[in-house]
Amino acid sequence: MGIDLVAGGKSKKTKRTAPKSDDIYLKLLVKEDKIAVVVGTVTDDIRVYDVPALKVTALRFTETVRARIEKAGGECLTFDQLALRAPLGQNTILLRGPKNAREAVKHFGPAPGVPHSHTKPYVRSKGRKFERARGRRNSRGFRV
Repeated sequence: MGIDLVAGGKSKKTKRTAPKSDDIYLKLLVKEDKIAVVVGTVTDDIRVYDVPALKVTALRFTETVRARIEKAGGECLTFDQLALRAPLGQNTILLRGPKNAREAVKHFGPAPGVPHSHTKPYVRSKGRKFERARGRRNSRGFRV
């Protein structure tokens, strides 16, 4: 089973991983005839006008995306069907989202009080008095 390293996995290889050309059809060659595997929900994206004939395995599909994939001649598979079709994961590629999209990552970085820091502070409440008073409003001492 292939693994989607673009999403942030470890790859020690320094060779080129994508074609240098901007030809979109050349970039699609690698994934042709492979089954995309997503451990999660596949949702619709209205920005994509033409959906190619895809084979996708996922835990859940929304109604609209299932209709669009099947209308284009593709297949929406369950993991049971994938296990029967490719028991060893032949011709499949495992996709995942970006690692740094987690909410916890917003708290990493320079301390929240440091200038130009956009790090999210850990606060017990989001009320008026909690990290929104001194230094943030004129009526409470000073404002930066």
